[in-house]
Amino acid sequence: MSDAAALPGQPRGAVTSGPATARAVNVLAPNPSAMTLDGTNTWLLSEPDSDLAVVVDPGPLDEGHLRRVVDTAESLGKRVALTLLTHGHPDHAEGAGRFAELTGTAVRALDPALRLGDEGLAAGRAIEVGGLVLRVVPTPGHTADSLSFHLPADRAVLTGDTILGRGTTMVAHPDGRLGDYLDSLRRLRSLTVDDGVHTVLPGHGPVLEDAQGAVEFYLAHRASRLAQVETAVEDGYRTAPEVVAHVYADVDRSLWPAAELSVRAQLEYLSEHGLI
Repeated sequence: MSDAAALPGQPRGAVTSGPATARAVNVLAPNPSAMTLDGTNTWLLSEPDSDLAVVVDPGPLDEGHLRRVVDTAESLGKRVALTLLTHGHPDHAEGAGRFAELTGTAVRALDPALRLGDEGLAAGRAIEVGGLVLRVVPTPGHTADSLSFHLPADRAVLTGDTILGRGTTMVAHPDGRLGDYLDSLRRLRSLTVDDGVHTVLPGHGPVLEDAQGAVEFYLAHRASRLAQVETAVEDGYRTAPEVVAHVYADVDRSLWPAAELSVRAQLEYLSEHGLI
């Protein structure tokens, strides 16, 4: 077995439904896959003494899962008062419309097409529900509409797919852009340095106890992959599929389609910066 403390970000362990911090409870969606790891983490957030809760990423359109989220809130004496989305990928957002019907809540997101209600989410905006305070952190790159949510009272950040609890994420080109993603990682690093954030509540995978270590690992990984792609192009591998087969030869081939999106984003970045 691996020592979790020696792994990037110090993952907590098995991914299960249940409390993760004083204010965050996970309800794990039944959609495990190579891309979603153990499934989507749907986060139920509330102040311990409040009867109001916020749900981040209701997850896929799975009636059983959506009802479990509602039941979990009710078992804790909470009523879901607001739904938030980290981004629009179906494994995070497809169930939002039905969840809004079940709870009578608005759905707030960066992308207007995903909202139910008039209010969106703006960078730096504070969201307050039942005493709970969340701050909106723009983290584009995985997708153009990706957001994270800073939970100051728990010194935690909900990262959606920007940082995962295990492995690394893709830059979903052409919507996602590598330059934006690197800026987002640096923005998250500043939360760990300047705001004392130490816990990552990811969209997939286990909770990470070392937020700064996770961010540093992601930045180093991206720099390494970018250098590998640049070298591959110099060695004559010109197309994205050729680069993937060369650079990602050690990666499960089922993940190559996602890797190709990231490679396309890296090739675009290298071209824009005059490096290829």
